[in-house]
Amino acid sequence: MTDPNMPPPREPDERPEVVHHTTINNPPANNGGGGGSGWIGFLVGGIVVVLIIIAVVMFSNGGLNAGKDTNVDIDVDLPTPTLPDAPQMPDMPDIDPPRLPSPEPAPAN
Repeated sequence: MTDPNMPPPREPDERPEVVHHTTINNPPANNGGGGGSGWIGFLVGGIVVVLIIIAVVMFSNGGLNAGKDTNVDIDVDLPTPTLPDAPQMPDMPDIDPPRLPSPEPAPAN
């Protein structure tokens, strides 16, 4: 029994009519590197630095001068405006309270 995947036997000086060539291009080895460029690392590093700066400002209560004592004295000698009197509400009219009818006895059947 012969293997169907093997070409038929031929004489050593006999050449086939059609010769098929297959070219396989293998890229050079990367020597363990991940490839790509360094701009992604630069971008991630910049984002980390910005986040650290924001965290320092947020947790130090306003930044680098949080330990300094700040005394502010403001004197304003301007006349204060006077507001007009608020309008007076009218007096409530005298109204008799509502009266409920007195209950009647239930009918006896």
